[in-house]
Amino acid sequence: MTYIAKPKFHHPGLKKNELGYTHRDYEGKISTLCAGCGHDSITASIIEACYELSIEPHRVAKISGIGCSSKTPDYFLGNSHGFNSVHGRMPSVLTGANLANRDLIYLGVSGDGDSASIGFGQFAHSIRRGVNMTYIVENNGVYGLTKGQFSATADRGSKSKKGVTNTDNAIDLVAIALQLGATFVARSFSGDKAQLVPLIAAAIGHKGASFIDVISPCIAFNNHAGSTKSFDYVREHNDAVNRLDVLVGRDPIAVDYAPGTVQVVEQHDGSKIALRKIDADYDPHDRLGAQTFLARHAAKGQIVTGLLYVDPDAEDLHSHLNTVEAPLNTLEADTLCPGSAALDKFNASLR
Repeated sequence: MTYIAKPKFHHPGLKKNELGYTHRDYEGKISTLCAGCGHDSITASIIEACYELSIEPHRVAKISGIGCSSKTPDYFLGNSHGFNSVHGRMPSVLTGANLANRDLIYLGVSGDGDSASIGFGQFAHSIRRGVNMTYIVENNGVYGLTKGQFSATADRGSKSKKGVTNTDNAIDLVAIALQLGATFVARSFSGDKAQLVPLIAAAIGHKGASFIDVISPCIAFNNHAGSTKSFDYVREHNDAVNRLDVLVGRDPIAVDYAPGTVQVVEQHDGSKIALRKIDADYDPHDRLGAQTFLARHAAKGQIVTGLLYVDPDAEDLHSHLNTVEAPLNTLEADTLCPGSAALDKFNASLR
């Protein structure tokens, strides 16, 4: 249970990262999700990515809404800042926190019900504003906490555990994120840690709105024949357009792939993404091409995964608003209230 803390003792021989931390230092409380839940695999991938990046836990703010997915921040980065908001309101809380303190790394964790239904509007506005964040949706296509009703991302024609066929069209959050201007867009599968970990690491290093849609099968209510979000279905219909490695610092780029199949993208923080092309015709810098590619493969029932779009020269909300470099929550009263003379000068400039 979540009130049972993990033992602090661990083997002294555990591998450490550059900061001297082990994996255990990036873990949280014991998960209360169903055994085999895809969300726990996403938690493990977030822990691995933060460990590999040697992130100081106190520099991370993890924010969530309501749902099975929004419980997961309790299971990773136990020494980080955290806030569990109300249903569908995670994006606005994260936006406010980001504006107040731009120095933190923001992880927004949500679900398909939290982001594609009651929080759809908030999701849209946080993406179009370019909030500097990593927004992860743990997408299982059902409302797991209320016994398996279809969510807004459930594919039309898919069947529930009770055999009911979904007659509504699905909301594709990846397609929406591309349309709204997200500058890092990816999709992955909770069962593919080799793909998911570097995607999360790359998203954290990206300056701007990073969005990752992770298909995460609900082991209790949506892992049966007829579901398009089950482990078997995703494995059979997964069409990965690329694989990537994240290179940090000044490490030399060493790859063992055929010439022309690797593209290196340098990000704002200096990290580099080495993209290994699987689909030779796919260009992750072409936003319109990504939308067309997604639609074409969705019509064939295929799930496209990988880094779908990235803009290495992206700007974030602070750049758009031209805010000061210092976090707003560190500004003193004399800076915020410079006096009547400064106010008179400002008012005169508007006349």
